[in-house]
Amino acid sequence: MRRREFITLIGGATAWPLAALSQPAVTPTIGVLSNVSQEASVGRMRAFRQGLSETGYSEGRNLTMEYRWANGENDLLPKLAVDLVRRQVTVIAAFSDSSALAVQAATASIPIAFVIGNDPVKLGLVASLNRPGANITGVTNLNIELGPKRLELLHQSAPAATTVGLLVNPAARNAESTLQILPPVAARLGLKMPVLHASTEADLAKIFSSLSDRQVGALLISGDNFYNSRSALLGELSRRHAIPAIFQTRDFVAAGGLMSYGTSNLDS
Repeated sequence: MRRREFITLIGGATAWPLAALSQPAVTPTIGVLSNVSQEASVGRMRAFRQGLSETGYSEGRNLTMEYRWANGENDLLPKLAVDLVRRQVTVIAAFSDSSALAVQAATASIPIAFVIGNDPVKLGLVASLNRPGANITGVTNLNIELGPKRLELLHQSAPAATTVGLLVNPAARNAESTLQILPPVAARLGLKMPVLHASTEADLAKIFSSLSDRQVGALLISGDNFYNSRSALLGELSRRHAIPAIFQTRDFVAAGGLMSYGTSNLDS
């Protein structure tokens, strides 16, 4: 490079930051995608905003938010994800396995941060836990892996129950993993574990009404986005039918369920 060209290059490089400083700052926008409703996300969003404030960001001051709620209708998530991408948000926060998968399919360039319940490697979200790769990273609660511990706690709390029903949503992505992990643990504990399938609210009502006739003495509710968005309903059904049951969220207990065991959604 000749001396005159080098001086011109350096001159341009030193002038650029001064010009940039004279431009108005662009307010970043976070796109929020959730499979549940806004009402069901009040606690989680309070924690999310608190985390933002700890890093110097506040909605309405130096940050804007675009919210998309699927209200339990997972089929809507791809469309909502595409809408956020079209609006060219700065980053997308995805709250659930299905939400994360929807935004991953919608963009390979906008950064994505997720909070999910299952293994992101098995879901195909990241290449590995220590090196996620691509434009996506986040936090996992590993709720499937906590299933055996939930079963042990339920067995200790309701030792007279020799038959523990396993409530599974057959449409869930993690249904197969759940059925691989939990029945062997039940057998080791000397328990019978009939699998009870429910993927609609009507299914749930029928299942709980039939537990007594099936001689199910306790119930383990598997982790699933459909069930997560109806944790209060599950707690109420457990209370109404007087069935000792365990789930992963605190909302379940607040609504009348016996116990919950899982990582903190708010901390995540």
